[in-house]
Amino acid sequence: MPSRKGKAVGVSIAAAVGGFLFGFDSSVINGAVNSLTDHFHLDAFLSGFVVSIALLGCAVGAWYAGRLADMWGRRKVMLLGSGMFIISSIGSALAFSVPDLLVWRVIGGLGIGIASVIAPAYISEVAPAGGRGALGSLQQLAITIGQLVVLSSNKGLAGAAGGAARDLWWGLEAWRWMFLVGVIPAAVYGVLALTIPESPRYLVQKGRLDDASVVLERVSGESDGRAKAQEIKQTLRKEHRTSFGDIRGHRFGLHPLVWVGIIMAALQQLVGINAIFYYSTTLWQSVGFSESSSFTTSVITAAINVVMTVVAMFFIDRVGRRRLLTIGSIGMFCSLLLTAIAFSQQHGSGKSVSLPHPYGPLALVGANAFVVFFALSWGPVMWVMLAEMFPNRMRAMALAIGTASNWIFNFIVTFAFEPATKHVGLSWLYGAFALFAFLSIFFVLFKIPETKQRTLESMTGDTYRRPETARGGAAPKG
Repeated sequence: MPSRKGKAVGVSIAAAVGGFLFGFDSSVINGAVNSLTDHFHLDAFLSGFVVSIALLGCAVGAWYAGRLADMWGRRKVMLLGSGMFIISSIGSALAFSVPDLLVWRVIGGLGIGIASVIAPAYISEVAPAGGRGALGSLQQLAITIGQLVVLSSNKGLAGAAGGAARDLWWGLEAWRWMFLVGVIPAAVYGVLALTIPESPRYLVQKGRLDDASVVLERVSGESDGRAKAQEIKQTLRKEHRTSFGDIRGHRFGLHPLVWVGIIMAALQQLVGINAIFYYSTTLWQSVGFSESSSFTTSVITAAINVVMTVVAMFFIDRVGRRRLLTIGSIGMFCSLLLTAIAFSQQHGSGKSVSLPHPYGPLALVGANAFVVFFALSWGPVMWVMLAEMFPNRMRAMALAIGTASNWIFNFIVTFAFEPATKHVGLSWLYGAFALFAFLSIFFVLFKIPETKQRTLESMTGDTYRRPETARGGAAPKG
């Protein structure tokens, strides 16, 4: 059993490298945005659009990923995402105008959107029920490591050149090298996709029960792979091709559980996490930090994110999804409120903003405390829940819709952040994030079901009506 568990961990780590690309792309722009703005003479609108345009590509990639995975298999779609990100990294690094930079950013977004769906779906399909929460959290851990690595890389490249806008090697500015480094993890992701087995649920869907039973026994740790493959076949009988009919319901045209996924994915972004990871370097420079200190602060924040995600992995299968989400929502609300209060004391505007003592340190503490609570809860748990809480008949499409929702609201928050800081100020902006964190507390308590220790085949779609049954850790079985 230990060796089987080790195989499940190994293939899950390989699949989660897609999350690394997700984190890499979400933060590579962090160190480059100021240099891009100056190089291409962008105003606030265009600057925000260049940063966020990739997220529209992500939404489209996420939307089609599930259907492509059902047609081609999970591994081939992982290879597609890898190739798109390689092309995007090279194109963005060599961009000569705003239009072609936007094209490369969209292509990269398509690849990341694909990876953001396939990685958690694949992991949930190969992981044993008892460890699915921890293994599913590898996706978020990989995202946070990707953010930490690229922010460290950005700091190193900017430091070596004496500034992100200065030439480094071969006549290319440091900010161009920040994009070019992305070729390495994308290539690694492609190679790893060739080494892992195909998903047992895809194999069953294609009638390859013998191959599926081998994967279930060797990777997932099932004692009788053939019997498990037959069980999966029964649950897949109705979903030869997932369609809108599988997710239809009486409430606004969609099944209530699908709405839970959409709102949960939206709230994960509306609390403002990517305002930290896309703009943290720019944000700290705007309140008086030097460029070097801002890079260092961003790296520290990313490191905190990694550490707390690891902590979440230890607790998600013990404490349960809903309890972690509740703790996280309360902590995020308090820390975001502290940050909003600190920024209410800012002096000046535009690039001449400062925070008097002790509000500068308070803003820093509030922002990092927010990252702690997010990484402990909504960061990993949202991805785990989207991958496991839907019945098999609707999982592919519901996961795609939920992930697309996440990317769309990621785009809205990211695109609006820079203009909003100029028109309403950081205090009101962080106050809005705090409001959404407050609302998320009640959403968790009244709408989100507990899925701890449940097999994917036992998800029937009726748990959205009875979340209270999970408060003691028990979950309905059918």
